[in-house]
Amino acid sequence: MAISIQNATTSAPRWHAAITSVAVLVLALQARGAQDVGVDAQLQGNVLAISTHATIRASLPTIWQTLTDYDHLAEFIPGMRMSRVLQRHGATVIVEQVGEAKFLIFHYPIDVVVQSDEHYPATIAVHVLSGNLRRLAGAYRIDTVPGTREQFVLRWQGIIEPDIPLPLFITAPGLRETVADQFVGMVREIERRGSAEASGPAE
Repeated sequence: MAISIQNATTSAPRWHAAITSVAVLVLALQARGAQDVGVDAQLQGNVLAISTHATIRASLPTIWQTLTDYDHLAEFIPGMRMSRVLQRHGATVIVEQVGEAKFLIFHYPIDVVVQSDEHYPATIAVHVLSGNLRRLAGAYRIDTVPGTREQFVLRWQGIIEPDIPLPLFITAPGLRETVADQFVGMVREIERRGSAEASGPAE
């Protein structure tokens, strides 16, 4: 397992809490089967740059179908209260999402419309169109593991900048923890569906 969280400008107590929370999530996921789970977050000027990865066992169709199950994301993504498709034009999907980022006493509601550009079978790029995130841009990437049939590395890399009158060093821990929690939730659901698929229909 790998986990790296870096930021030289945030106070030690806040970073200790953030690291503890993310480490618990990663350990819980590792116990369920995912391997080599990593979460890295760094402040870069006015944005928070986040990179995550996990090695998972599931078929490529299962991974892709879970990542693009937009209308049901709120059922298994922590902190997301609503997700629904507004428009679909070929491989481009417009999705409305409502949720919340929390850290200690801070609560930051998230209400955005995002565009998802699907490039099967390798990447899903996402960027914000409107809402209370000044910037959100990133992508899921699915990499094969050489020598295996149904083992892949799932990565998410992107930047986030909230649109609120608070310094980023205050909001960053909550955003970081939310992204890590949501990535773990996505990987858990992929592996749950993969296990159910491997087990076959109940007799």
